[in-house]
Amino acid sequence: MKKDSRHPILVLVLLAFLYWNCSNEPAISPQGEEGFSSKNLPHEWMFAQRAYPDNHFDKTAINDAYRITQLAKEAARNRNEEEWEPVGPTNIGGRITDIALHPTDQGIIYAGTSVGGIFKTTDGGDNWEVVFEDEGAISIGNIALAPSSPNVVYAGSGEANGSATSGAFFGDGIYKSTDGGENWEYKGLENSQHIGRIAIDPANADRAYVAAMGTLYGKNEERGLYRTLDGGDNWEKVLYLSDSTGCIDVALNPQNADIVYAATWERIRMPWQRRYGGATSRIYRSFDGGDNWELLTDGLPQSNESTGKIGLAISPSEPNILYACYTTNVITNQFDGIYKSTDAGTSWQRIDDGSIDNVFSSFGWFFGNLRVNPLTSDDLYCLGLIAARSLDGGMSWDNVTSNMHVDFHALEIHPQNPDFIVAGNDGGLYISQNGGADWAHVKGIANNMLYNCEIDQLQPERIFAGAQDQGTIRTPTGSTDDFEKILGGDGFQVLVDPTDNNFVFAEFQFGNLYRSEFGGDNMEFIFNADPQDRTNWNTPILLAPDNPTTIYYGAQRLYRSTDRGDNFMPISNDLTDGQHPSGSFSYGTITTIAVAPSDPQTIYVGTDDGNVQVTFSGGDNWQNISEGLPDRYVTQVATSPTDPLTAYVTLSGYRSIDYLPHVLTTTDGGEHWSDISANLPEIPINDIIVHPDFPGLLFIANDMGVWFSENNGGEWKILGTNMPFTVVNDLDLHADEAFLLAATFGRSMLKYDISTLGAVPTKEQLSFQRSLNIYPNPVLGFTKIIFEMPRGEKGKIEVFNLNGSLLKTMADQYFLQGKNEVEIDFSGLPSGMYLVRLAAGGLVFTKKVVKN
Repeated sequence: MKKDSRHPILVLVLLAFLYWNCSNEPAISPQGEEGFSSKNLPHEWMFAQRAYPDNHFDKTAINDAYRITQLAKEAARNRNEEEWEPVGPTNIGGRITDIALHPTDQGIIYAGTSVGGIFKTTDGGDNWEVVFEDEGAISIGNIALAPSSPNVVYAGSGEANGSATSGAFFGDGIYKSTDGGENWEYKGLENSQHIGRIAIDPANADRAYVAAMGTLYGKNEERGLYRTLDGGDNWEKVLYLSDSTGCIDVALNPQNADIVYAATWERIRMPWQRRYGGATSRIYRSFDGGDNWELLTDGLPQSNESTGKIGLAISPSEPNILYACYTTNVITNQFDGIYKSTDAGTSWQRIDDGSIDNVFSSFGWFFGNLRVNPLTSDDLYCLGLIAARSLDGGMSWDNVTSNMHVDFHALEIHPQNPDFIVAGNDGGLYISQNGGADWAHVKGIANNMLYNCEIDQLQPERIFAGAQDQGTIRTPTGSTDDFEKILGGDGFQVLVDPTDNNFVFAEFQFGNLYRSEFGGDNMEFIFNADPQDRTNWNTPILLAPDNPTTIYYGAQRLYRSTDRGDNFMPISNDLTDGQHPSGSFSYGTITTIAVAPSDPQTIYVGTDDGNVQVTFSGGDNWQNISEGLPDRYVTQVATSPTDPLTAYVTLSGYRSIDYLPHVLTTTDGGEHWSDISANLPEIPINDIIVHPDFPGLLFIANDMGVWFSENNGGEWKILGTNMPFTVVNDLDLHADEAFLLAATFGRSMLKYDISTLGAVPTKEQLSFQRSLNIYPNPVLGFTKIIFEMPRGEKGKIEVFNLNGSLLKTMADQYFLQGKNEVEIDFSGLPSGMYLVRLAAGGLVFTKKVVKN
């Protein structure tokens, strides 16, 4: 499918962390500055790590990174690299932010996702394709089809709720397609960042209105209600109140599009603080297409410092009837009533019976959409933690969530068939064919927001992942559509014992650690640190590479268990700079743990406040080895498989003004650091993997994909040609099967066959290499070479000096399939170091031998 992207700037988007099971952000009383909450919240995690230590980042760094990544992808295509293969899940969905239905063809549905672009189906949901993923920012705020010309599609980038991560990674404006999503054209409003709603004149596809919220973390002028009269070529800001008040909703009278309604929302967020309300949260009306506006007040709550997010809906069948949903409290935006007007907005009356007072729980800023049946004004939905429905014009309400997931953001009723309803929430997309009596979950949209992934090393078809709002999930077969949940909450770290895969460890947020002794079934709680400890939103755990019955757990100090988690003991003091000034118990924490495979007494940790610490004594003594490293959130520490003094550190954050390295290495245990970022874009790097058999082969995951280096970071290449421009949070490797697994935050999991890389041996070569042993070594006279052949082959065993000169052929014979032992004689050679080379049937391996 051809894509024509014409935008001057692309801002990567990531939206998204909600909270435990129901995504509930706890209400916190204001502290510090009046009207603000200064206690940090769990979903600050994504913003905080990228903005540390200055609490902001420069958007131009993202634009530069996009251009570098785009060029790297083109180079990968020229190298004829392989494509990433989808892993799923497709049967467990992620957040749907908006839905658009074709007005005359019930089979055509568009689904906007939080961080995965736009999906489209033409057969009512049986099959889906991504129609918007490389054009621009792939966080989708709203999608609108022109009623008079439904192949005209407007897409507004940037989810407009108040989630902290929607301010960390934002939209870059409006895109337009005139051929049903086949091709897109950038239409500006670059700094609008978060789009609440798009409304198109029913009779004129060139006249459209965009409700823009502007930046979340801070203030800007590019917010309010925008209008275009020429299909998006030019925009005019027709309603603007202040640099901290945006427009969250807009509705047009379908019989007279000059009558426009707009809801404004005053909200601002700062690191560790927020105020989601104010006196400029209001409803306005225009009778002349937006040239002039009047404030609507009669019967509505008086706007004050506590007035929060407002939702609007107009009845298509009786456009004099409007509904508004109000919230109050600058921290929680709790439900404050459903209001109805029967005179086109002139007067209003609260009509709900109080039965849905908890529809938004304590985070109404995340919800608030209203939807009215296009054929009857008395049938309407209020979308919140649940889906609430009224059949009597808003007076009484029922919970119609039924078998669906919670956290509703989208719902559309087909204008020609009101029995056909499509709903979207944090669990994906649902379709009802009978007016909402029954709902079916839609498969085929791989848009999960994943934190971590794990391959069962003994049964690599078994794949696990930690998912936002969907807990810890797994596939027992490797199929994309049979994933199942094994632990609730938001899923984070998950580990499978590589020697006994009956033991599976998983956690939900803040380090609540569970263990299964049955391959993932029957998870039981085992640990969550000391009550006074600080634990990260994504608390690191690690199985010791030499003995996986030993497990490490990172709080602000490091814990170790030697009995699979039955008992934990701290093996360090606080390895961070101490508690965050906000008083948070989820910052000032360890973020990554690495134990050297060649020396389990050597342990490295990284922290969220820029520290890297190491012990060479199994935890008895620790050294801070951060000198020479940039002061950034440490995302990962990895060690060489053969040398405990060689380690790698990856960092989050964006370049501010000067160059910022994101991958560094040490070969002396942290005394000195070298930058090996080379040609990588200067954006957050979230993970690094060192190939266990080829230590110079490195893989990194960043905010736009996966890269690899075959020369220990001297040069980097992007891996694959089809990875979406989305955040890759985690990687896992199965060396024997030669595939790399990537967990993305918005497009589920993908895997890549790394055997196609020149530096990676085939499975057969790898097995041969690992079987080879020379004993004794060092040698006095005779020694044995022991190895296994995959098949019978003629071959040679030769001895070279270190200059590469052939000294002696020790064997020239036929080697049998299976185990071989060949005795060779070094007695005629002087003392020194030699290279023994075994070559048979295309299998070649060289090993050093010392002659005493």
